[in-house]
Amino acid sequence: MNPLPAAVLAGLAGLLAGSFANVVIHRVPRRESVVRPGSRCPACGAPVAARDNLPVVGWLLLGGRCRSCRAPIPVRYPLVELGMGLLWSLLTWRLVAAGLGWAVPAYLALAFVCLVLAVIDASTRLLPNRITYPAFPVVLGLLVLASVGLGDLGRLGRGLLAALAVGAFFLALALISPRGMGLGDVKLAPTLGLALGWLSWGAVAVGVFAGFLLGGLAGLAAIGLLGLTRKSLLPFGPWLVAGALVGVLAGADVAAWYARSLVGS
Repeated sequence: MNPLPAAVLAGLAGLLAGSFANVVIHRVPRRESVVRPGSRCPACGAPVAARDNLPVVGWLLLGGRCRSCRAPIPVRYPLVELGMGLLWSLLTWRLVAAGLGWAVPAYLALAFVCLVLAVIDASTRLLPNRITYPAFPVVLGLLVLASVGLGDLGRLGRGLLAALAVGAFFLALALISPRGMGLGDVKLAPTLGLALGWLSWGAVAVGVFAGFLLGGLAGLAAIGLLGLTRKSLLPFGPWLVAGALVGVLAGADVAAWYARSLVGS
């Protein structure tokens, strides 16, 4: 199957999903419904017209301002929509090209959760239970369907083992260093472990390592550029999910390259 048409369609759907993701990002930390009322301007409360709610295009046509009160609309909105579209397209391309098309829905759901939580954690330092708790059964259910569709239940067993191992690892870190690892990260870890483990143990290793590497580099950059100290609390969630997505997209290749390097040396 040619992955290009599927990737293009997934990218377009991702733009729409990104529009809903912005609603979730704005409302969940405020404990508001993500269903009702419809989209409204946070500044004046005016309903957003359908034509203005088009992903990316609506923001551009409005010049980044509310049609009613002219209050600025944060650039975060089109960036989230573009980011979701790009992630959905890349993940679909990767999975379909690898013959894992049955798993596309599971990893699109994972990408939605990851991007939403990354933005929320970056702005509030919270990973809300309303997202982390249901994420696991949703991804698990979709991966069960993928395993059955592919006739490979071994992947599911490996994913569950990885969920247990990664969850236990992050729990141990939180108990050892409560200031360095929040409980939100611990609650999210099994979902990421499940998704990475379903692919391969190499994806698990690369995904977890990449999360800590990116988090460490971000911490060093914050110390050097922003003057923060080592005791400053920085959200780890964005780097945790970024590492997991790196593991999904490139974990198998990176792990294979590393194994070849060891053999060659």
